[in-house]
Amino acid sequence: MSGALDYTKSGAPQAAVQHLTALQKILLVIAALAGLIFLFLPVSSDTPTITVGVELTLFGGIALLLITAWYGWSAWLDRFSLSSAVLTATVSFFGASTLLNVVDNIQPAGGFWAGTIAAWALGWFAVERLAAVETRHTLLKWFLRVLIPLAFGVWLLILWELLTKGFNVPQVLLPSPSAIGQRFVSSTATLWVDFKQTFLKAVLIGYAMGCVSGFVVAILIDRSDFLKRGLLPIGNLVSALPVVGVAPIMVMWFGFDWPSKAAVVVIMTFFPMLVNTVAGLSASDQIQGDLMKTYAASYQQSLFKLRLPQALPFIFNALKINSTLAMIGAIVAEFFGTPIVGMGFRISTEVGRMNVDMVWAEIAVAAVAGSVFYGLISLIERVLTFWHPSFRN
Repeated sequence: MSGALDYTKSGAPQAAVQHLTALQKILLVIAALAGLIFLFLPVSSDTPTITVGVELTLFGGIALLLITAWYGWSAWLDRFSLSSAVLTATVSFFGASTLLNVVDNIQPAGGFWAGTIAAWALGWFAVERLAAVETRHTLLKWFLRVLIPLAFGVWLLILWELLTKGFNVPQVLLPSPSAIGQRFVSSTATLWVDFKQTFLKAVLIGYAMGCVSGFVVAILIDRSDFLKRGLLPIGNLVSALPVVGVAPIMVMWFGFDWPSKAAVVVIMTFFPMLVNTVAGLSASDQIQGDLMKTYAASYQQSLFKLRLPQALPFIFNALKINSTLAMIGAIVAEFFGTPIVGMGFRISTEVGRMNVDMVWAEIAVAAVAGSVFYGLISLIERVLTFWHPSFRN
């Protein structure tokens, strides 16, 4: 087991301190100075709010001193980044949870922000240590690939919560994640109906039609120099058309329901697939083509056994690009006419009502759906193009 797990990138403990960047070293100095300042800062008042602020000032000073000591000690002595990351992340989220519990009940003082800096620095260090882990265990490797972005995203939400509540940012300008979460929970039925209208109907149907038609036309273009020289320039021109100009026309042609939104998605996804597939079909080497000719291979045999497999990275590149374009196109198209349902409709109407938390809830649904869609396509790409140099390791 000792040979299977290698949790360090350096052979000697002293070498770990060289991994500290200049920004990290500056952070250590600032944290130490801020800790001393807040620890001995003379603040006094009879009001309960300021009294709690004084206690947090002392807490923040001590926390900043502890983060400085922990950060430096771990970088200098601790070679096992996995154990260090687990301990650091635990302390980081414990401090963050403490700050989140008190931010609603106090007027944030210097100690509150000092504690925020300390907890954030711990979180930063934990993510770095997780990224430095090297292991041959496949399960642990996949676990870390999921854990690192998840920890980073959670900390972004924590900072968002602390900053919006600590500075009393108006909810109309930027609601806190907790407010968005409450709206999400209370409006799941509405969000689900909008998701079905926009994603399951307009996005998926338009995406499939646009990608398939672009692929088929690319095969036809590959056999005809006339189409290649005549249609590709027109395709590049049409692909540059703004969606805000195309969407109203599609609404007039196909009505207010989801078919008009699917038509916009078809226009946005057709030409990326067309261009990438044509480029992929030309990616095979001349030597490989000559070898197929020596075997007396027909056009269909050369296409399915050589050129299409070589074009798979280009095709999946278009599929991944189109997965985001389809979502954007469908949502924007709903701004120009739709039934009283859909993500774009909900965003436009709730902005007018100043219900910004609902707008952010819709944005969250769109972001999660788009990310999962993109991830599924990437997973399929990994399975079908395992031979590609980018996946060999």
